[in-house]
Amino acid sequence: MLNWQCMAFSELSVETLYAILKARQEVFIVEQNCPFLDADDADPHCWHLVGWHGEGTGRLLAAYARLVPPQIKYAEPSIGRVITSRAARGQGFGKELMQRAVEKVEKLYPEYSIRIGAQQYLETFYGSFGFQTASKPYIEDGIPHVEMVRPAAVFQREK
Repeated sequence: MLNWQCMAFSELSVETLYAILKARQEVFIVEQNCPFLDADDADPHCWHLVGWHGEGTGRLLAAYARLVPPQIKYAEPSIGRVITSRAARGQGFGKELMQRAVEKVEKLYPEYSIRIGAQQYLETFYGSFGFQTASKPYIEDGIPHVEMVRPAAVFQREK
C-alpha cells in the first residue's frame, strides 16, 4: 500500500523534489540509457503525483507521474514522466498510479481529452486506461513512441 500525494510544484519540499528528480534520472537516463534534458521548464506548471512506500527516513518514492496542464506540452492536458521505481515494480503500483493520474487530470480538466506521448511498447498498458493510439510511431530520444488520447470524461459519461 502506498501513501499518495498530489502537489503543485510550489508545494513540493526540497526533499520531495530531490526524490522525484532522482527517480526520474534513475529510470529515464540511467536505466533506459537515454541522455536528455529532464528539466524541461514544464515542472513549475505541473501537478506532481507521488506514491510513497514506507515512512520516515525509510520512505521510498515508489511511483510518480507529472500531470501537465493544457497548452504546456499539447493543447490537451497530459500525463508524463510516468515511473515505478525498480524496487517497487511487480506490485501493481504502475496501474494504481495511472488510475489515480487519470482521475486527477479528469477532475482538474474535465472538459478535455488527455493526450500522452507513450513509449510504443507500453501501448497496450495505456490502452487499458482508455487511451487510443493517435499517431504513427516516432522516435523520441532514441525510443519509439506514439501519441495516445483518452476521450474527455464528459463524453464518456454521456455514452
